[in-house]
Amino acid sequence: MVSAASHPPPPAPAPDGRRVALLTLGCARNEVDSEELAARLHADGWEVTGQGGDADVVLVNTCGFVEKAKQDSIETLLAAAGTGAKVVAAGCMAERYGRELADSLPEAQAVLGFDDYPEISARLGAVLAGESITAHVPRDRRELLPLTPVARRDSTVVLPGHGTGRPAGAAGPAGSASPVVDERTPAHLRQVLRHRLDSGPVASLKLASGCDRRCAFCAIPAFRGAFVSRPPEELLAEAEWLAKTGVRELVLVSENSTSYGKDLGDPRLLEKLLPQLAAVTGIVRVRVSYLQPAETRPGLIEAIAGTPGVAPYFDLSFQHSSEPVLRRMRRFGSSARFLDLLASARALAPAAGARSNFIVGFPGETRADVAELVRFLSAARLDAIGVFDYSDEDGTEAAGLPGKVPAATVKRRYDRLAALADELCSQRAEERVGSTVEVLVDTVDDGLVEGRAAHQAPEVDGSTTLVAAGGVDLAGLRPGDLVRATVTGTEGVDLLAVPDEMISAAA
Repeated sequence: MVSAASHPPPPAPAPDGRRVALLTLGCARNEVDSEELAARLHADGWEVTGQGGDADVVLVNTCGFVEKAKQDSIETLLAAAGTGAKVVAAGCMAERYGRELADSLPEAQAVLGFDDYPEISARLGAVLAGESITAHVPRDRRELLPLTPVARRDSTVVLPGHGTGRPAGAAGPAGSASPVVDERTPAHLRQVLRHRLDSGPVASLKLASGCDRRCAFCAIPAFRGAFVSRPPEELLAEAEWLAKTGVRELVLVSENSTSYGKDLGDPRLLEKLLPQLAAVTGIVRVRVSYLQPAETRPGLIEAIAGTPGVAPYFDLSFQHSSEPVLRRMRRFGSSARFLDLLASARALAPAAGARSNFIVGFPGETRADVAELVRFLSAARLDAIGVFDYSDEDGTEAAGLPGKVPAATVKRRYDRLAALADELCSQRAEERVGSTVEVLVDTVDDGLVEGRAAHQAPEVDGSTTLVAAGGVDLAGLRPGDLVRATVTGTEGVDLLAVPDEMISAAA
């Protein structure tokens, strides 16, 4: 059998008319799903790239979270159609709208749902052959799984990003026939169903899919389904495989990482998993994202703040801080409780990073609620703040709530909070001047060396540029190197730092 820690097989020659460009929109969870799709296609002989070009098929993994993301997905699909390639929509927007999207977007030759993923090669082959594929009819995917979390373990429902076993077309060792691989096969003996679409030193690792919470503004559970954890042994096998491909930092992603393990019979499983992931050879940093404040236990805070190799980084989904607004959102907490949560993390790791997102203009939000949010943000000292203006989303409870805030008022509040967020995050960055940080080098481009400190997640939290005059020669640095550096300046939320010593060089 093929070890999960082995390198992926070399690309099979692509027959004429079997080139696919896989474009990913939205969050890091979608990126993992795309790499599962890429693995299935690659194993069946497709030439897969992460960029457009002279592809025969452009497969767009869409985002369906909020209106702007949906519009970006539509524009990407239309642009792909302009290349002359066959265009196929997959991902969250395709799953959420199905036939409705297909009817409104004739430029796409097919709109695929999650249930199509195991047969993605056959679906794209049919598209190339000019066959018509009926778009799926959306349904509430929460209804596909048992209500009781522990009863979900043996479900056969398709869960994107959870793929295991040998994909269709993959050969065994030395070209032998594929052995039988099923749910009884130990995780370390299954081939990881993932094909990396880039070679950077950072990769997301999907802990789980779905969500059991019922936030009034969020449609994700309806099209992503109920919460399902991946087994620890499967995650460790994939982490080892990723490390073999050159990954140095693992970013743990899910809709709600704090729920990890509850359906496996151990709600503290993440606390046990973190040191195991951090011990994987080649991995120098593990980062947890998508923490639900109401479920963030003291033991988990201790594990994140105190485990060597785990970034002391708290990505907490606050959404607001006014208690009346949070109740209408069907969430829990308050400014005082959230500040206590941050204080407990900083008591264990004073330099810990913290970020969160906030919605302004939620139905019923008053001037007093906004003032409370301003007070909280001013006291929280967050490293990164995302501000979103509320908009009604199909199928959500909030869309039918009374007390809608006028659009002009929402925009005014959004502009005010966004400006405040920029100012506060810049101030927080300035507080780090003179401190020592550990920087993982992401890119080296024409002498410019850029990376991220422990409090900076990929894409969303700013970066650290390394400058000369330290104890490390910039010219010798490579992506994946981990260096200790002294912060000397800031540019908004970004840091400038002098590298003092190499902690761990990339292999």
